[in-house]
Amino acid sequence: MNTAENKKNAIAFYRMAYEGNPKVAIEKYCGGQYIQHNPDVANGPKGFIDYFERMHREYPKKSINFVRSVAEGNLVALHTHQIWPDNDQYITMDFFRFDEKGKICEHWDSIQQIPKTSANPNTMY
Repeated sequence: MNTAENKKNAIAFYRMAYEGNPKVAIEKYCGGQYIQHNPDVANGPKGFIDYFERMHREYPKKSINFVRSVAEGNLVALHTHQIWPDNDQYITMDFFRFDEKGKICEHWDSIQQIPKTSANPNTMY
C-alpha cells in the first residue's frame, strides 16, 4: 500500500469529478466497485457519475481547494474548501478507501457550510 500515491490519486479523482469529468475519474481511479455513504448520492460508479455530472451542469463555476490530505493504511482523508455560486462556501472532509490494487472503492464525507459569523477568528480550514 503506497499512501503517498493514494493521496495523490484521491486528490486527482475528486478534482477531476468536481471539475466536470466524473466518468474519466471513475475509469482511471476506481476499481469497479464504489460504495457510497453520502445519502444524497446513489451507490456505485453510475451514482457517482450522475451526481457529479448534474452538479457540473447546475453549478459550472464552483471551485475547490484541497487544504490538506492525510493517509493511513488504505484510507485517505481530504479536507477541502469549496466555493459555490453567490459565494456560498463549504468545508468538506472526504474519506476514501482503496482496494488492494490501489483503486478507490468506498467513500464517506461530512459537509459543513461556512457561517457568516464565528465565535473565533480561525478559519474552518
